[in-house]
Parts: sequence; structure tokens; C-alpha cells
Amino acid sequence: MQNPLNDRQQAMIPIAALTACGDMTRLTTALHEGLDAGLTVNEIKEVLVQLYAYCGFPRSLNGLGCFMSVMNARQAQGIVDDEGKASTPAAAGWDSLAAGRDTQTALVGRTVSGPLFDFAPAIDTYLKAHLFGDIFQRDVLDWPARELATISALAAIPGAESQLKSHFAISHHNGITSEQLQAFIAVLSATCSSDMAANANAVLAQFLAETAKS
Repeated sequence: MQNPLNDRQQAMIPIAALTACGDMTRLTTALHEGLDAGLTVNEIKEVLVQLYAYCGFPRSLNGLGCFMSVMNARQAQGIVDDEGKASTPAAAGWDSLAAGRDTQTALVGRTVSGPLFDFAPAIDTYLKAHLFGDIFQRDVLDWPARELATISALAAIPGAESQLKSHFAISHHNGITSEQLQAFIAVLSATCSSDMAANANAVLAQFLAETAKS
């Protein structure tokens, strides 16, 4: 049976997950395999940059440093990789907060609010203005690809099950099918760890069960 995730999607999963858990040795291999699978240099950079919002600057910077070393090694071997398109600059007068509010609402399928954001309004502003406004407007990756990178990273972070389930829902809302989410688990198991995949699979099962009831 053909995998419902294409080669480029499958290659993105371990890049994001191994960056989030800090496994630079296996990330090196995953980065080579990602380029060989057809991911562009700018697409991989975009994944690694976005991940700072989910697993912190240290992991993101380490991932970018690892990728820089991989690129240097490939160039020394005479390998020419596709740079890919750069992000279109934001329009003049870009309002990150307003745009981010609209993007978040479109991604989730409803306006996002709640007691946590009332308790700490600054985090709501940062999420809307920077993550969904500044980062998600960059068109190097489309929203499904960004969500695939996000669930990959969250699956690698112990204790992030609630956020992972939320992003399974966002992924599903943005066109990632149940079959693709199940294939995502299989790729995690094959490229990262069986424990990571088992934990993510339990969260996915809960999400799918709740979806079936709604």
C-alpha cells in the first residue's frame, strides 16, 4: 500500500522530532535524507526556525547549526542542493497582531480564547502576533507542512500531550487526513523511537475517538 504521506512529508517528520529532542547525531542523518528526498534548503531552514516557538531557541539553534554542518559537508562533496524559494516579504504596514488573530482563527476553525489567556494575556499576544502573525505568514511552507512539523516536534517533547492533541485537531482541520496522521505515527516509530511513537499514538487515538463522537 502506498504511504499517504509523500517522501518529502515523511522526511520532514524526523527532522522536526529529532531537533526537538536534541538528538544531533540522528538529526544529521535525517537532514541528509531530507535533502535527498527533495526538501529544499529553505524549507528545512524554515522548519528549524519555526521550531523555536515550540521547543525553544536552544534546540532550534542547535538544529540550525547541525544543518549548517550538513550543508558544508555536502558542498565539500560537490553536492548541489536546491535552495528553494525565499519567503515573500511582508507587505508594507503589516499588522502582525491582526494578521495573526485571523490566521489562528482560520487554522483552528474558531476564535481562540480561554482562562489561560485571560490569566496571562501577554502569551496570547505573543502567540497571535509573532507565531501566527510573523512566522505563519512566511510562504516557504504551507500550513499543513507547518502543522506536520509542529506535531512532529510536540511528539518528541515529554509532557506536551495536550498541545499535541490540539495540533492533531488543527492538522486535521487543515487537510491532513486521519490516514496521514496514522502514517505519521509509523514514520515516528521507524525514524525516531518506538516509545515516542507509542505515546503519540495514544494521543492520536484519543483525538480520533473524540472526533468520531462529535
